[in-house]
Amino acid sequence: MTAQAPDQLRVDGHWLIVLERTLNAALPEEGCALLLGKTKGKSLELHRVWPCCNRWEPARERDHRFLLDPREQLLAQRWAREHGLQVIGSAHSHPTSAAIPSQTDRELCFGPTLMVIASGLGNERWRAWWLSGDDDACEPRELPLRQGLAAGDQRLGK
Repeated sequence: MTAQAPDQLRVDGHWLIVLERTLNAALPEEGCALLLGKTKGKSLELHRVWPCCNRWEPARERDHRFLLDPREQLLAQRWAREHGLQVIGSAHSHPTSAAIPSQTDRELCFGPTLMVIASGLGNERWRAWWLSGDDDACEPRELPLRQGLAAGDQRLGK
């Protein structure tokens, strides 16, 4: 992952559908996935979604916590390298809260990284965050989501 802070996340609509279905499959628990892509200039581009299982323990807390399996992370990193991509971050859902990194999300992150959150609330859906890792709390900065990897951008989310 690049340490340079990106100015936006570019997403193909197909991968948003894949990501939404991946995260919704875990309901009522938090769903999670790794995001594979590329850095292009000051933008991050999402090219693949790597679905992951929520391994948080105790399992009864998975409705508001998630943990990526380290083995899945290693497999995703290997596959990404073999296909000219990199792990650019992760995504997870907040089934009953806003798409804002929680205190636990910030405390457990290893920045710099991208974090995409899907909210189960009706007033918003997707938000992307850059967590620099410059401090102990991984302070988040919101990134615009742009649909399309070429011309014809549309803002997503709110």
